[in-house]
Amino acid sequence: MKNEQVYYFEESIEALASRLIRFETTNAERVNQSAEYCCDWLLSHGVHVDVYENQGLKSVVATVGEGESTLILNGHLDVVPGQPELFHPRIVDGRLYGRGSYDMLGAVAAMMMLMAELVQAPPNCKVILALVPDEETGGELGSGFLVQQGVLGDLVICGEPTNFKIGVHAKGILQLKVEVKGKAAHGSRPWLGTNAILKAMEHYHSIVSLDVFQESTTYFKQPSINLAKIEAGKVYNQVPDLCTMGIDIRYLPGQNPEEILDQIRALLPDAEIEVPFRGVPVETKSDDKFVRKLCEVAQELAGDHAVLFGQDGSADTRFYAAKGIPAVEFGPVGANHHGPDEYVEISSLYVYKDILEKLTKNSKTKDE
Repeated sequence: MKNEQVYYFEESIEALASRLIRFETTNAERVNQSAEYCCDWLLSHGVHVDVYENQGLKSVVATVGEGESTLILNGHLDVVPGQPELFHPRIVDGRLYGRGSYDMLGAVAAMMMLMAELVQAPPNCKVILALVPDEETGGELGSGFLVQQGVLGDLVICGEPTNFKIGVHAKGILQLKVEVKGKAAHGSRPWLGTNAILKAMEHYHSIVSLDVFQESTTYFKQPSINLAKIEAGKVYNQVPDLCTMGIDIRYLPGQNPEEILDQIRALLPDAEIEVPFRGVPVETKSDDKFVRKLCEVAQELAGDHAVLFGQDGSADTRFYAAKGIPAVEFGPVGANHHGPDEYVEISSLYVYKDILEKLTKNSKTKDE
């Protein structure tokens, strides 16, 4: 390696996860250092590894086994920023604390350990471990890029924090930039103008009241809509003549984002509306045979925790879902991801690895 760091290869999941936490993967340089470490670790354990680089960010793709079916294990190496002490992992009462322990470096470490073990006891299918650099900032340069390169499978498991629940659905993303115009006037005579901020707020409440935001599905009570940004006004003594809202909509699987957008545009004919970001929903079928196998194994080894649910947020599962590939979020037990007391239950990391290992033994062919 070209890094000045000395690399050593831990042989317990918690030790490996602790090492990954210490990389403090909050920028491209540190993420790439972590990717290089993972690459070296996997190679040292006899795992075949390919490294993909896209716009300066490295993704690690490791492969073990062969067969008619392919299981993809997807994990992200990047984490959200935090105070320096959060990158000094500690173990207390069977819990590993530290930034990314739960989201999702604990799962990554378990997946890596599994790959090393599968080299010695080959699975009944091909297993691909995809370690990506940018899930927390959108995922397009990592998982999105790998999907474009043809790194595909029959079932994708993203090791997001789920406490052994299996996320089969996830909401889609529709982010809007809404520009509302008013009329400027002196601040002492607001009745002579049209306050763009107040007008924008009226528009926002009109959007929220649309029937589409009251709909529900098996896994979701309703879509969500968040007024995320407001930009308006220059000085105190002037009625603002322009207000820009940033609105984050998470729509339900089965809903049509174009219809939602058409309804909003019809409701606000005097506003300029742009769509800076979209993300497709995930609607993996609960009766998919690979999902059923995961449920069976998870229930056997993790008990009643293994239930199906819908994820309010978005993950890299959406890139695979867009290709029609069954993708789920499924990870170990912990709490407080993105918070100051983030932790993962160490015992759950070993159960997690065992679940994934047993799944590889039960995945023989596409047509069984």
